[in-house]
Amino acid sequence: MHRFEIWAPFAKRLSVSVKGVAHRMDGPNPEGWWQLDVEDATPGTDYGFLINDEPACYPDPRSQWQPSGVHKPSRLYDQTGFGWTDARFQPLPLAGGIVYEMHIGTFTPEGTFDAAITRLDHLVDLGISHVELMPVSAFEGKYGWGYDGVAIYAVHEPYGGPDGLKCFVNAAHEKGLAVLLDVVYNHFGPSGNYTGKFGPYVIDSHHTPWGGAVNLEDAGSHQVRHFFVDNALMWLRDYHIDGLRVDAVHAFVDRSAIHFLEQLSIEVEALEASLARRFVLIAESDLNDPRLVTPREAGGFGIDAQWSDDFHHALFTVLCPSERRGYYEDFGSLAQLAKALTSTFVYDGIYSRYRNRIHGRPAGSLSQHRFLGYVQNHDQIGNRAVGDRISHIAGFDRAKIATALVLLSPFIPLIFQGEEWAASSPFQYFANHQDPELARAVSQGRKEEFSAFGWDSASIPDPESPATFQSSKLKWNELVGAPHREMLTWYRELIRLRRTNPCLNNPKPGNTMVTFNEHAKWIQMHRGTIAVLCNLGVSERVFLAPPESKVLLASRAMPQNIGGEVALPPDTIAVLTSPAPFLSSHQP
Repeated sequence: MHRFEIWAPFAKRLSVSVKGVAHRMDGPNPEGWWQLDVEDATPGTDYGFLINDEPACYPDPRSQWQPSGVHKPSRLYDQTGFGWTDARFQPLPLAGGIVYEMHIGTFTPEGTFDAAITRLDHLVDLGISHVELMPVSAFEGKYGWGYDGVAIYAVHEPYGGPDGLKCFVNAAHEKGLAVLLDVVYNHFGPSGNYTGKFGPYVIDSHHTPWGGAVNLEDAGSHQVRHFFVDNALMWLRDYHIDGLRVDAVHAFVDRSAIHFLEQLSIEVEALEASLARRFVLIAESDLNDPRLVTPREAGGFGIDAQWSDDFHHALFTVLCPSERRGYYEDFGSLAQLAKALTSTFVYDGIYSRYRNRIHGRPAGSLSQHRFLGYVQNHDQIGNRAVGDRISHIAGFDRAKIATALVLLSPFIPLIFQGEEWAASSPFQYFANHQDPELARAVSQGRKEEFSAFGWDSASIPDPESPATFQSSKLKWNELVGAPHREMLTWYRELIRLRRTNPCLNNPKPGNTMVTFNEHAKWIQMHRGTIAVLCNLGVSERVFLAPPESKVLLASRAMPQNIGGEVALPPDTIAVLTSPAPFLSSHQP
């Protein structure tokens, strides 16, 4: 027997179809809930809902299994049937972690959870502590980024379905890796979302880049909020996920007394106490609002950390000075990179030309471990016209510089799949919409968007083409060849240095000092006994350092003992240690 329960305040009559037989449900109660016990419904049984005697049978908005895709019937899934072996696993604290963002569909040629498991040893050897999965909730088609999810409680079947995800998490835990999951609560995908048949999940009174806003503050919003909170708790409780990355929280429209993110952090904290497990919540936000990651006791929302786009934009535009379109027009100076490294937010209450308004507020005394730093992620690569990576755009030497500044910064480092060996594969935008008209519109819209920026439309990959998806898959045979092996060694050495040096793990603002010369294009970052010297100019630069200094790492070969001077060729970075303070200038 199974009890079917569903929130459907829009329905006048509601039936659940089990094995092709319709059963009229009881309800609705005053809150809009319907329910019915069905004798012959057990795990593995297919079902759907009939609304107001319409002929169409709709999948369950809370379906935990969509084996035939998001348009087909739901299937009952037993969350208690998996044989977990990770009872003793405890994740490393996020503050001391190295995060690796992964897209299951392109991480391996097979594009499945099982195939990804075979590559976990690579991440362990690299020094990764947390694997962050791009969204795995069910979406239309065989492949896509995952941000168009519509059955958000179900796991995308081509990846391996719900048991496949559990196998992946269990295997990661056995190897000491924590697993974070990217979840999307700000919109539904354009095809396969049937929530509007049941209730006011989306409202038209507010608009987002994806259409109407998710209902977080209007009539019925308390049920919609629980829909998303319950989803978060399911991943943490039933799939043993160690934390969530909440997509684009700046798209939430919520003027409630208790913001949705605050409610989410409260309920996750309660689950922590119940299960005696530590969870983390990470937000993506471009608001530059420190309240997001301020503890609730201090008037914040209680989110543990957020992505730091200001650091990315400042670093990327310094390394790639020709990149000044869109939001990059607000960046491009070493002064901004220095400000990001020392103060986190570049736009902290100052005028943004791109936005044409004042933006942000200071991060203040917040730990810099509240922020993730990166030079590549799925957005910053995939939202480019051809999905090119930093090594493709800036070159190999500057990609090594970018890596060092990310991994030795005061932020929690985030790496995007394949960047550790300067993968040749791009990461392009791809989708597999089943509606020919929708697919045509997506393809055409992509070409028009980038043609407006001067790109040749013929060079822009068609997101709906299988070739675009295939070209984005990592090529693991590159690991043994040059120059990929050199880059992989560089990543491993930098991660090992960060892990073993307390100075590089001090997140307190004020413990990172930066000097620079905008004209000569050099920058120096000093963190305790560690100095990071970088020459982005066109000629050799000589830096002064205490005579006892030693070179720990350098992107090009140089002597270890330097005798008070460090000569850096163009596009070179070196990491030094010294018992005495470093001087803050180079020799003329």
